[in-house]
Amino acid sequence: MGHVDDRWWRPTRDDDGKVLVNGRGKPVMEKTELFGRGLRYRVRYIDPDGVERSKSFPDREKKRADDFLIEVESDKREGKYIDPRAARKTFRQQAESWYKAQSTDPATRETLRSRLHKQIYPALGNSTFDKIEKPATIRDWVGTLDEQGLSDNYKSVLFTMVSSVCDSAVDDRVIRVNPCKAKTVRRPIGKSPKVVVWPDDRLDAVISGLSERFKIAAMLGAGAGMRQGELLGFSAEDIDRDAQQLSIVRQLKTVKGATMFALPKGGKTRTVPLSGVLLEALDAHMKRFPPVAITLPWGKPDGESVTVNLVVTDKAGSLLSGDQFTKIAWKPAFGAVEPSFRGRPDGMHALRHLFASTLLARGCSVKELAEFLGHSDPGFTLRTYTHLVPSSYERARSALDEVLRRSTSDDGL
Repeated sequence: MGHVDDRWWRPTRDDDGKVLVNGRGKPVMEKTELFGRGLRYRVRYIDPDGVERSKSFPDREKKRADDFLIEVESDKREGKYIDPRAARKTFRQQAESWYKAQSTDPATRETLRSRLHKQIYPALGNSTFDKIEKPATIRDWVGTLDEQGLSDNYKSVLFTMVSSVCDSAVDDRVIRVNPCKAKTVRRPIGKSPKVVVWPDDRLDAVISGLSERFKIAAMLGAGAGMRQGELLGFSAEDIDRDAQQLSIVRQLKTVKGATMFALPKGGKTRTVPLSGVLLEALDAHMKRFPPVAITLPWGKPDGESVTVNLVVTDKAGSLLSGDQFTKIAWKPAFGAVEPSFRGRPDGMHALRHLFASTLLARGCSVKELAEFLGHSDPGFTLRTYTHLVPSSYERARSALDEVLRRSTSDDGL
């Protein structure tokens, strides 16, 4: 059991070492050599590992020292004890440990590291957890994000990262609770922009604006729901003519200037139906522009080399990064389109939205669409495209009319 020492006062002893007491039976106190210097009260206790620990408190704070000792002994019994020295760890130290356990995907790791260094470390990196564990610190930090004018989605992403680092600190017994989850901390809420689907004539106009060599990219995006990196990494060997389907098993990606092949987003491969029109377009394209064998590392810059016969390449038969394709092929295609290139709504992801809306309009289930798009959670697909799901009101009215008409007819009404 621990105890609290008074470093300024001690019981007076006689020549025989016995404690002198006053008329009320209480010890007579005398000043120690440390009187008036340093913190007055020192709490001494044994931690769960059998090591003696201490913590000091100033004059007039005896109750705080007693309460601390009670809390320590209670935490020890309940298995909740945390070494007070652990809270001296900085956020940066904990975040670097947390970072190591995140995605093995180089691009994702680079994105996380960039956000830590640019947006989080400048404000919290050198702060120790004995400060960060106070909700006020997190509230102040969220306030600075608002002052910077960052988007709601970006603020939400940054807050989630800080909260995750604090969760890891709780797991590592650096702090007892995650301050980001305090009731007084306002969590930034991201807003997903409503998906706006291109009209058919916009797709026609963009395809017309693309050079002959790159028209197939738009066809793969709108006809197979491929992401940009997936269609740039698409190979002739990914076509299954017998099963009438395409296999989406890789993407082309660039990390810190290094281009490589990798699994599709989320490490999730998939197959999608192959329409007859798209197959004809692929055959015509590959006849005019034969696939080119490109060798790149797999998964990381120093990964094992893999050779793939790419369907989409530049005029010299070389691979194209996403940025290169956007600059030399995609944006120029909007030169004669009205309205002209609008930024995000006209990014290549618009082709995936068109693919999704087309299938939904033709009665494809959300579960099937999620599989075709490579979404792990059909709920995400539904939340993203729910406003595009055709209304069932008319089908419901027709079904009810049929039942009620038959019923009223039988009753002679």
